Amino acid sequence: MGLKGFAEGGVASIIAGASTHPLDLIKVRMQLQGESHIPNPSSVQSYRPAFALSSTANISLPTSFEPPPPPRVGPLSIGVRIIQSEGAAALFSGVSATILRQTLYSTTRMGLYDVLKHKWTDPDTNTMPLVRKIVAGLISGAVGAAVGNPADVAMVRMQADGRLPIDQRRNYKSVVDALNQMSKQEGVASLWRGSSLTVNRAMIVTASQLASYDQAKEMILEKGLMSDGIGTHVAASFLAGFVASVASNPIDVIKTRVMNMKVEPGVEPPYKGALDCAMKTVKAEGPMALYKGFIPTISRQGPFTVVLFVTLEQVRKLLKDF
Repeated sequence: MGLKGFAEGGVASIIAGASTHPLDLIKVRMQLQGESHIPNPSSVQSYRPAFALSSTANISLPTSFEPPPPPRVGPLSIGVRIIQSEGAAALFSGVSATILRQTLYSTTRMGLYDVLKHKWTDPDTNTMPLVRKIVAGLISGAVGAAVGNPADVAMVRMQADGRLPIDQRRNYKSVVDALNQMSKQEGVASLWRGSSLTVNRAMIVTASQLASYDQAKEMILEKGLMSDGIGTHVAASFLAGFVASVASNPIDVIKTRVMNMKVEPGVEPPYKGALDCAMKTVKAEGPMALYKGFIPTISRQGPFTVVLFVTLEQVRKLLKDF
């Protein structure tokens, strides 16, 4: 309990986050697919006919041309495309931001959840009701997200940078450079852009992920399906990852788009806020757009959750005498 819980959760989260970073990057790229903003009139080319026609001819020619939207592709195709166009190392773009995010966000949420779990566990039965687990997850997720939001913004931007035209890329050298440039160019407040979404998502993810894992693990052990070993940890982790993915994906899509939007002085931003982003997304792409990137989300959330909790259980064994 105490600081040891923060240390255990931090180590496990950093290992899980770094090892599954490429899947998270692909998820972000998929969530940004189909995002479009109305082009400026000056950016749309006008075409004039190469020859003049008689004024009596009743023929109309197009005066402008808009390229068709790019086809939407799956996670495997996006991964291959990233490797082909940006190199294999691009799959780890923003990994420094991921490590900082896990250090701030996940260390806080895992440690605080552990503190609340020890406080609210029934000493007689040594169990905690599901409702209390959910409340503990909501509280710890909110606090962790507020602490880690700057790293989250930097991570999203660094992961999405490769999809932009070369002349529009931000080209952050590291997470420190990203935070520094955002503070200078857009103000310190930009580091907490989308923080309400981050907090809401973190509350849902933490409550569903940690509560589901603890509940599933308890049920497996109570029914005697498996002993308290890696098999139990993996099974409970997969269930927790699935529940967290289904619950959090819509908020995650909106969060990604709000954090990634480019704000320039004197230019109206693409989205006025989270609700505006959600409405524009659903109107332009349909309600299922809120589940864009779900396959890579579950593909990442499953391994991430398994690595997180299996590592956490092993770290707890190593530090049990401290």
